[in-house]
Amino acid sequence: MQFGGNEAKAAWRFASRRTPKMTQLRIAILNSLLRGGGTDEHCLRLAGELQKLGQQVWLVGPAENEYAQRISELHLPFHPTPGADVGHLKFMLHASRLIRREGIQIVHGHHGRDYWPTILAARLAGRRPKVILTRHLAKSPGSWASRRFVLGQCDALIAVSEAVAKILREGAYEPDSPEAERHARPPMRGDFSKVYVIYGGVDTERFRPANAAAQREAFGLRAGDFAFAVVGGYPLPRGKGQREFLLAASRVREKLPPARFLIIGRGNMKEILEADIARLGLAGKAWLTPYCQDMPAAMNAIDCLVHPQIGTEAFGLVVCEAHACGKPVIATALDGVPEAFRAGNYGQLIAPESVEELAGAMANWAGRAPLPEAERAALHARVKKRFALEVSAGKVLELYREVLGMTNDKS
Repeated sequence: MQFGGNEAKAAWRFASRRTPKMTQLRIAILNSLLRGGGTDEHCLRLAGELQKLGQQVWLVGPAENEYAQRISELHLPFHPTPGADVGHLKFMLHASRLIRREGIQIVHGHHGRDYWPTILAARLAGRRPKVILTRHLAKSPGSWASRRFVLGQCDALIAVSEAVAKILREGAYEPDSPEAERHARPPMRGDFSKVYVIYGGVDTERFRPANAAAQREAFGLRAGDFAFAVVGGYPLPRGKGQREFLLAASRVREKLPPARFLIIGRGNMKEILEADIARLGLAGKAWLTPYCQDMPAAMNAIDCLVHPQIGTEAFGLVVCEAHACGKPVIATALDGVPEAFRAGNYGQLIAPESVEELAGAMANWAGRAPLPEAERAALHARVKKRFALEVSAGKVLELYREVLGMTNDKS
């Protein structure tokens, strides 16, 4: 069964409701990082939701990680592994012992660096569990060996969007792109019937329309300000389009007196971005906010999310989170972003790398009144129907049962 695309929708009718009584699975989710970021958030949310669906789930990762408190709050069984080691050998050995001791049936790896450790941990355990991998990047694995052999060693590979699945199967070549990583993205080799499309999930119980006056004040916003914001990390060399965002802001700041331009996140480009703000004459109009732990409050505090992603983008779950809070989104139509945008369909898609289009879109959306309460609720409902955590986890659970040959098991 191929999950994703129009032909598969009927196969997933069950996914919006709780799984019926079935044999409990024993699942290990492997993650050697747990430092924060989209992939790590996905792992934690998936593990928690699978547990809610009645499955026995172990999260396997480094003892020192950023999620210790949330793992404890979710009452997730956590199997700590040593920190970074050459070839992830200790990580792999610790995982294999857990698999063997607990009779794990499904071993699920997420980061590309964890593909081979996940595969080898499953083999070393000697219990022949099924191996599931997820691809969170809009490109095939970087090494020649992984592109050629990973599909042959796993039981299923989840692509987080149709765009990612297409790249894995066919590759993508854009030699004229200003982004070097888009010049050549070769395909994988092997049995593509193992590639399934399952979108990541949004915690729609947390990401929903709400009053966020306190968070607006914490961000330094005043009554009458219209806040555009980029939400996400800003790692070197170019971040997620924050510099392009500031360039666009500099073009419209005089035309839009109430507009404010926030960069919400963290990363090692802080000094570069602060220098851009000074150089572009944006002092008092644009600023980097302190790191915000409460992202639903942050989404509700802003007036319009800007997602000017450059390089590649597998899906763009932040787009769904903003829509779930009833906010418009201006985003680049890059890779999987249009798929994320489609359910909410509120805002504007623009061409990647176009500062001019971004500035025009911000001028178009600045000062617009918030949606009425009923329309915000309807926007939230559209996102929930397609991208809620329980929908995503339900599809993953059915895939687990598919590879175990338990699709019709309701014992």
